[in-house]
Order: sequence, then C-alpha cells, then structure tokens
Amino acid sequence: MSGMGGHGREHVRVAVIGSGFGGLGAAVRLRREGITDFVVLERADSVGGTWRDNSYPGCACDVPSHLYSFSFAPNPDWPRTFSGQPAIRAYLEHVADTFGLRPHIRFGHEVTMMRWDAEELRWDIDTSAGAFSADVVVSATGPLSDPKTPEIPGLAEFPGKVFHSARWDHDYDLSGKRVAVIGTGASAIQIVPAIAPKTARLTLFQRTPPWVMPRTDRAISSLERRLHRQLPFTQAARRGLLWGIRELQVSAFTKRPNQLGLIESLAKANMARSIKDPALRAKLTPSYRIGCKRILLSSEYYPALARPDVDLVASGLKEVRGSVLVAADGTETEVDAIVFGTGFHVTDMPIADRVVGADGQTLADSWKDGMQALRGATAAGFPNWMTIIGPNTGLGNSSMILMIESQLNYMADYLRQLSLLGDGSRGGRTALAARPSAVNQWNRHVQARMERTVWNTGGCTSWYLDAQGRNTTVWPGTTGEFRRATLTVDLAEYEVVRVRESGAGRLPAPVAAAAGAASAPADAAPADAAPAGAASAGEGAA
Repeated sequence: MSGMGGHGREHVRVAVIGSGFGGLGAAVRLRREGITDFVVLERADSVGGTWRDNSYPGCACDVPSHLYSFSFAPNPDWPRTFSGQPAIRAYLEHVADTFGLRPHIRFGHEVTMMRWDAEELRWDIDTSAGAFSADVVVSATGPLSDPKTPEIPGLAEFPGKVFHSARWDHDYDLSGKRVAVIGTGASAIQIVPAIAPKTARLTLFQRTPPWVMPRTDRAISSLERRLHRQLPFTQAARRGLLWGIRELQVSAFTKRPNQLGLIESLAKANMARSIKDPALRAKLTPSYRIGCKRILLSSEYYPALARPDVDLVASGLKEVRGSVLVAADGTETEVDAIVFGTGFHVTDMPIADRVVGADGQTLADSWKDGMQALRGATAAGFPNWMTIIGPNTGLGNSSMILMIESQLNYMADYLRQLSLLGDGSRGGRTALAARPSAVNQWNRHVQARMERTVWNTGGCTSWYLDAQGRNTTVWPGTTGEFRRATLTVDLAEYEVVRVRESGAGRLPAPVAAAAGAASAPADAAPADAAPAGAASAGEGAA
C-alpha cells in the first residue's frame, strides 16, 4: 500500500509516467507481478497518449490492427484491418477498465521535476497537482508526445489560424478556407486527403517527398469478428502471420538495402496510377532509397494531390509575411490557416529536462551527445529509473507494441531482482544503477549494427537521426532479437546500491562481483523467437 514519504509526499513503490500504450502496459504488468503499490501520473484528463492527442481528420494507424494491440489483451472486434484513431483510443480505454487500472491513475498530474534522492534511494517527483516519491520510476511518456513546430520568421504575426496536427483545433471550420499543410510525414498524408474536399484551396509544402505504398485497408467482416471471438486461436494465428511477414522483411532494411529496389518500383507504380502529370510526378519522386525514411501507407494521398484545388510546393516554408507564406524557392502563397504536420521532439524529449540523476545532472545533459540506454531501458547515473520506448527501440516496419511488451519483460525482471536483493542478508532499500561501461558497450554494439542499415546508408535525413546525425531511434534488428535481449536483467551490467542506518553505501552485487565486466549484448541468440501472438515470458492470468 502507498503511504506518506518524507516532506509530505505520497510514497509508492513504482511511479509510471504516462498512460499511453507504454504506461498502461506497464500498469497491467505490475498488477500481474503482484505489485499494486503504484501510480500512473498522466498530465491529461484521459488515457490514450498519442492516440488521445492525435485526433486530426483521417488519423489512423499504419500497422495492422491485430498486430497493433497487446498480446495479453486481444481485440476480436477491430472494425478495420488498419483501424482509425477513435477505435484505437477506445481500445486503450477498454484496457484501462478491463485490467482495473483507473484507481491507480492520477489525471491532471503533469510531472514537472523528478530528482534522485541518494540518501533515501528514491525518486522525489513533483507534479502539477501534488508531490510523490517512488522507489522506481518507469517513464512511458513516449517519443511522439510533444509536437515540434519549426521556428519560422514572421509566424507569430500571421493573422490566421495556426495549429499542429497533434493539437487539432476541432472548433475551427476549414470549409471554404485557404489552408497550408506544412510537412509530408505520416500525419500530413492522412490529413491532406481528409480535408481537401472541404477547403477552398489546399497547399502542401513539401521539403522532401516520401515513399508511399498503397494502404490495403478494408472493413473487417462480422463473420471474421465472430470467428475471432468464438475461436481465439484464429486471431492469434492472424497476429502471428502478420508478425512473421514483417520479421522476414527486416534483413532488407538492416543488412541488404539494395534489395529494396523492387519495393521502390511498386511505390513508383502506385504514384503513376494517380499522378499523370510528369512534372508533378517528378516532384513527388524521392531521391533516396526507400525505407531510409519511414515508408508511408496511403491509397488516397496521391489522388488528393491530383485534385485541381490542391497545390504542391516542392520546397520548405522559409518565412511568413502577413498572410503570405514564402517557400525557400521563392513561391508565395496566401492562406487563411496553417496546419503543421512537422512531427515531434523524438531525440530531444522534453521530459529529459525534468529528470535529475544521482550526480545532479539532468537526463538531457547526460544525453547531450546522443541518447543511449542499456537495452533501451536504463541510463547510467539514473538508478531505479527506466524508460519504455527508449533509445534505439523504434521500428521501421512493424508494431511498436511488440517492443513495448519486450521492455515490460525487462521491467518485471528488474523489479524481481530488486526484491530479491532487498530481501537479502544485507537488508535495507536497494537500487540498481546501470554501469556506464555496460551502457556504452550496448550503445557501441547497436551503432555498429546501424552502420549498414538503410536508415544510415539510404541517403536521407530523417527524424530517426539526432542533431549529431546519429540514429538513436531505431532498433537495427528483429523484434524477436530484442525480445531475447530483454527477457531478463543481467546483474553484471548493474551496480547494486544499498542504504543502511549509516546512510547510502555502494556494495558490489554478488553476481557482478563474480562476473566482472558487463556481459556481451545478446544479439547472437538462436533465431527461434517466440511467435508475437504468444504471451510474454512471465505473463499469466491477471
């Protein structure tokens, strides 16, 4: 049970930050591990994370629905093969209700600062609505939570409406308006076809054209849904098939980018079916290898760009002069509203400025030369702190839910190890601190594998890369490999920190003392990964 910590703080064993897929998944797993002394701190007034915040017209997932869901919470009633935002948000609300998570969630609690107390071995957490302390923090804020709007000269003086795709203003009617959409990422290619029929004129500012493949979306029939409800193994088989196909594709992205030429041909054919104007087709044809940026899925994007009331400016937005937008190539366009589809703070997450570790340094300062975390979860200098969807855990072709569940395995074993160490003969509260040598070794291993991937060699600049040009976002392997690498915590990669009556002291972990240096990253495990539809290791009945 939670109680009062020092300085009037409510103390819990675990504090989870965020209630998107990562946060809710962590909460479910905590309960399955028998841990009920936890809170989920959520800055908004409802669950859903990025699927709550992104409610723009046309918002949908580019991963098949039956793969974009928890293995422990299958949904036989997905309405479409690629479901839209309302269905995904409803699914997350269902998960919160089904697994009894709402008593643990504190809505309207935005974390403003968290500091490691080296004397008490706990995290002191300040929020917008109260103070907490926790033995362990699980940060599940996600990389797609804080919108990025570029600094454009003159934008502040624009007389019309301005908003980001992740903060859509549903009270503003676009009907009959001249609208500019800035950016050509996954959000923009959904927004353009959704709003083009109602705007007076739509202008898309394209800095770099994306590769776009058809989105083979369809309604899931009532017969399919009934079959999945009555025979759950059919849904598990469907999920496993979707997973397996994507696992087979990984080597082309990570080892043999030249094999992607055939996919480029299919993407060009997809464009040619809708774009008949050779000049427009030339503007829409990327000059980099497909896969270097995320491959986008849409069957409506190119038809929308072929409309007579839609213009493409093949240049980025340079400045705003009153109601006139000026592109880098000099093109001028007068508009009534600007919609930014310019992505998120992925490699410079704002939450990192609010985490202060053992040496008084913020996580942002620690990561100033690039994000890195041991097995994508723990950072050197930040004991008993871990992140879900951490550095180099992103995917370019499959479902992030698979990676989240792998990290939940790691979280569960981390907490088991803490309990075992805390119950030992030395007694007292315990923390695990990732060894800098282990973090660096893991990062070197990941970056070495990254060198031959399409994300690094494909000739593009993507949001996968940080300010130094390093790919600190994507995992350079299969989800099966990552699952094996995160099944258990290797104590040789950690220093055990204990507190006694005399104060905090460092004692070597028994395993670490025997093993010495951190063990090699587990990328050479056998290739017989468990099917993605199967429950994660250690997951039993709720």
